[in-house]
Amino acid sequence: MSNADLRGNRPLSPHLQIYKLILTMVMSILHRITGGALYFGTLLLAWWLIAAAAGPEYFEFVNGIYGSIIGRLILFGFTWALVHHMLGGLRHFIWDMGAGFGREAREWLARATIIGSVTLTLVLWIIGYMVR
Repeated sequence: MSNADLRGNRPLSPHLQIYKLILTMVMSILHRITGGALYFGTLLLAWWLIAAAAGPEYFEFVNGIYGSIIGRLILFGFTWALVHHMLGGLRHFIWDMGAGFGREAREWLARATIIGSVTLTLVLWIIGYMVR
């Protein structure tokens, strides 16, 4: 008796070799990752506010960290995560309204989320540097 006979007509358990990675799957994973990153970013915001309340010396210390190249890269990533998660939430809201379930609409929304999040993040940072 072969393995196939023992198994019968039961389907194989799904795993990574069966699934083809598609853009909407990547967007779902990114939405979860950015949600987790927002927890970390909220701690950074809380630290900055606590430093502002603690006094000018400590506030300057924290601003010095955030103003460094690594600090700015982390803040840029936080900004992108915030914008990307927000646009992903809007995508989910569209789905909650019963729209955007077609293949073309799903792909369009996924691409719009990626392009929109990168564009809005760059625009926010450009405006921030212009105001500064």
